Amino acid sequence: MKIFALRGFYQSTISQIAKEAGVADGTIYLYFKNKDDIMVQFFTYKTRQVFNNFREEVQRADNAVDKLRNLIQRQLTEFQRDQNMALVYQSAQLQCKDLIDDQIMEISKMYLGIIAEIIEQGQEEGCIRKDIYTGLVKRVIPGAIDAVINTWLHAGGNYDLVSMTEPLMDLFIRGIGSPVENNINP
Repeated sequence: MKIFALRGFYQSTISQIAKEAGVADGTIYLYFKNKDDIMVQFFTYKTRQVFNNFREEVQRADNAVDKLRNLIQRQLTEFQRDQNMALVYQSAQLQCKDLIDDQIMEISKMYLGIIAEIIEQGQEEGCIRKDIYTGLVKRVIPGAIDAVINTWLHAGGNYDLVSMTEPLMDLFIRGIGSPVENNINP
């Protein structure tokens, strides 16, 4: 992943990957068909691992707000811990979409499912509005988190990504509008 992160998927070669791994080029082919297979296997393995961590973290909380906080914090922690993974994941969604489309769809389905469960629990608890369109919210949350991660990556990872958990939570839970000041009916 380090080679994909440094050079980009299309500019990376099997020789560069083998050199970084400390093995001969041919050894790579004992485990992978080609560079595309390396990317697919990475996504399959790493995303399952990360999303299992997400699920565990969410289950540690009792209420919806804490579950959402735990999910966001864990995601930011995972990406901050492995900046190469973050770079590959973010760029692969754009550059290698056709190659890893099935993995992206599976990841999205799992992630959106977790968010939907949190929203539904929050609606039952009364901390999330019942009149909110769940389909929109469960797409806004990952979009905002992706934007924060992209900004962090473009800044070279030069600040604590996890510190963005509370500002994101504030945005998601309190929103950006002021019902009284904007004549919005609560």
